[in-house]
Amino acid sequence: MDVAHCYLEGNADAVEFCPHEGYQQVLAASTYTLQEGDQPSRAGSISLFDVNDEKGNLELFHRVDTAGIFDIKWSPVGGNVGPLLAQADADGYLKIYSLEGCSDGDEGGLLNAVNGEKISSSMCLFLDWNPSATSISVGLSDGSVSIISLIESGMETLQEWKAHDFELWTTCFDIQQPQLVYTGSDDCNFSCWDMRDSPAQMVFQNSKVHKMGVCCIAKSPSDPNIILTGSYDEYLRVWDLRSISRPVNEMSVCLGGGVWRIKHHPFVPGLVLAACMHNGFAIVKTGWEKPEVVETYNQHGSLAYGADWQKDKLLPGGKSKSNIVATCSFYDRLLRIWMPKSDICCI
Repeated sequence: MDVAHCYLEGNADAVEFCPHEGYQQVLAASTYTLQEGDQPSRAGSISLFDVNDEKGNLELFHRVDTAGIFDIKWSPVGGNVGPLLAQADADGYLKIYSLEGCSDGDEGGLLNAVNGEKISSSMCLFLDWNPSATSISVGLSDGSVSIISLIESGMETLQEWKAHDFELWTTCFDIQQPQLVYTGSDDCNFSCWDMRDSPAQMVFQNSKVHKMGVCCIAKSPSDPNIILTGSYDEYLRVWDLRSISRPVNEMSVCLGGGVWRIKHHPFVPGLVLAACMHNGFAIVKTGWEKPEVVETYNQHGSLAYGADWQKDKLLPGGKSKSNIVATCSFYDRLLRIWMPKSDICCI
């Protein structure tokens, strides 16, 4: 069921609901727009919205102009910091913003820049927080990955190494073993690295399964043995990590479009939301049975890039009061808020 929609002022490429209690109605959306000409530039923005599904409202309350953004992520719950939003952009910067004064529907909130440094001469394509919110992994357009530590005086590069031959589209900390970092690239390789060594040592690399570039990696928050990958080859794959030296690709499902983003449901184990580029969005049930598409959403008219679940509170009985989804598409600059038709909390 459609709840609300709006058009952004640039090409929409990422949406992220804030997971922190008191701020879960806050949605961040980012843009990337290539301005061609004699001196081409990459412009972007971050827009903050208050989402009220009961009233069907999507209200913009703050906007920041930036360089073209490739990725944004809120700091994880359980770390030592409040709600922070990290930005990876085309100018090679990693920036951190603090959300203040925007709880319980207050529309006077601000997104204040608290930290930001140029970490590379290459473009920053993707970022991921470690579980304690003390460091961030950044994938770079030259195939490198940087591990950035957040310190009181700013940022410090802990490690940086050449992980792939082409663009590094995705990087992911292992939730249960944060010394491990996974990476995926246009070179079709899916790799794992152990940061206890310096430089980080490769734990494994799979170069045979993905037929095109690896776009996204998502470790299961409920099962330490499961990790998912998405690829331009249109397949979402479920991997078994119990044999860490040789992860086994047990199952896969074709989603009919390049799998650009995967987001685990905040409460339902094995349920994921996928952005499928030329084929809209899909809700997929994974696990140790064959992955199954339980619902699709095709109300966007352009590349399906950004997707996220609202991290609502659980009600008695283990159910959330609603299942709100935010999605965005690139060229038509469209942001949509909707509710799945299926009773997914009972799956």
